[in-house]
Amino acid sequence: MAILKSGKVVIILAGRHAGKKAVVIKNIEDGNNDDKRFSHCLVAGIARGPRKVTRGMSKKKVEKRSRTMKPFVKYINVRHVFPTRYQVDMDLKKAVDEADLVGDKKVEVKKTLKKIFEDRYLNQKDVTSEKKAAGSSYFFQKLRF
Repeated sequence: MAILKSGKVVIILAGRHAGKKAVVIKNIEDGNNDDKRFSHCLVAGIARGPRKVTRGMSKKKVEKRSRTMKPFVKYINVRHVFPTRYQVDMDLKKAVDEADLVGDKKVEVKKTLKKIFEDRYLNQKDVTSEKKAAGSSYFFQKLRF
């Protein structure tokens, strides 16, 4: 039974992005024959989240404050992620091609991820199901504990 399906919001537990939220793009159960012989998954997350927005702010200011998002994309060991109960319906599989994760193309992948994240953050009300809307709002909130 796979808990880490595509679209699941997870919390990174170890490494540079520890304590940050991410979305599972692809899960590799048994590992591969190359350098990762363990269960791992491809995740895309927010290294630096959007800044605080209040109701009194203008639309222009809200847009400017939401542009501060900085995404990351990486393979991570399944033991180093904590699955949450939330799902998001962002289509990240098309944006992140596994062949592009090496070299200069990774920068382009991050730019497209930034656009997708910003777009979803600014248009959270357009989400179809209530469950996905909750996941989307949770994903963009700072981790509280």
